Amino acid sequence: MQFGKVLGAASATIKHPSLEGWRLLVIRLLMHDGETADGDPVLAIDAQGAAPGSRVLLTSDGKAARELLSDDRTPVRWTVMGICDE
Repeated sequence: MQFGKVLGAASATIKHPSLEGWRLLVIRLLMHDGETADGDPVLAIDAQGAAPGSRVLLTSDGKAARELLSDDRTPVRWTVMGICDE
């Protein structure tokens, strides 16, 4: 699991069928200090309702994503698990 900051939402005119109806967020992963960026931004699915600027808890557990989406062939890697209190 890793902390991140929501930069905004992403949209796609064509996407994998498993992503239909799911909200995609662009998230900057954060280092242990909670401020420094940890690499390039990632795309994550969001069922929690995170807004731009929110700090979130993410997982890259592929099995959890496949179970959440009910699709064994989904390309999803990152999933928002929760929104952090400020």
